[in-house]
Amino acid sequence: MTEPTIQKLFDLTGRVALITGGSGHLGQSLSRALAEAGASVVVGSRDQARAQRVIEELPSPSGVKHHAVVLDQMEEASLNEGFDAAVTVAGQVDFLINNGQQGHALDLTTVTAEAFNKDLQNATGYFLLARRLHDHVVARGVPGSIVMIGSMYGVVGSYPDAYEGICVASPVQYHTLKGGIVHMTRHLAAYWARDRVRVNCLSPGPFPSEKAPQAMVERLRTKSPMGRMGVPHELKGPLLMLISDAGSYLTGQNLLVDGGWTAW
Repeated sequence: MTEPTIQKLFDLTGRVALITGGSGHLGQSLSRALAEAGASVVVGSRDQARAQRVIEELPSPSGVKHHAVVLDQMEEASLNEGFDAAVTVAGQVDFLINNGQQGHALDLTTVTAEAFNKDLQNATGYFLLARRLHDHVVARGVPGSIVMIGSMYGVVGSYPDAYEGICVASPVQYHTLKGGIVHMTRHLAAYWARDRVRVNCLSPGPFPSEKAPQAMVERLRTKSPMGRMGVPHELKGPLLMLISDAGSYLTGQNLLVDGGWTAW
């Protein structure tokens, strides 16, 4: 067998990637990574106009078209309609990046049962979309790849003093959600490997947006071995390794991109 070049392994030309939350803080860089590697990108968002703005700015090195669809992973009807729309406009879907995230900024002292349960619906949406991708590629007789977006907070607890007196602490339901997503990744990978569908998780560490309180960010810096926060483009390479043929023997893994946070 001829050994593929590194360029070929990372090349996504001819394939279609559906990403949820593709217009968000991290989602925009993830979408650009897919497009720069040659994929036709379908950006799913609750807001069609926001998704449209993102795809209009995506590069198209091989002349492929990108698409925007309405997709809310918190609602079963919407996620099914969004997946169907992606297949219709792009002709197929080969990759799924479950990146959408909706939640409540309520810590363990104030979160209600309703808010807790609602936030956990993100995991339900991740699973239902993953199953749609699995069934779609199996029916076509082709391999597929799924990347769940987890978090370092799906692996470790947070430092209370990083938030105390500044803002709401990292929500307990968020930790519960992300820990569940990490383990769901392993479970689906074990079941779907025989179908040539790989499932991996990409877990960012601290990647605060510009809206994050600066005082909190400064405290977080002191907790990081690298002494700084991550910037969105630092997720592009790890995503491509997991989603592309470069990671063809990787499944069920949780890749932490956290500046060494979980190495302490």
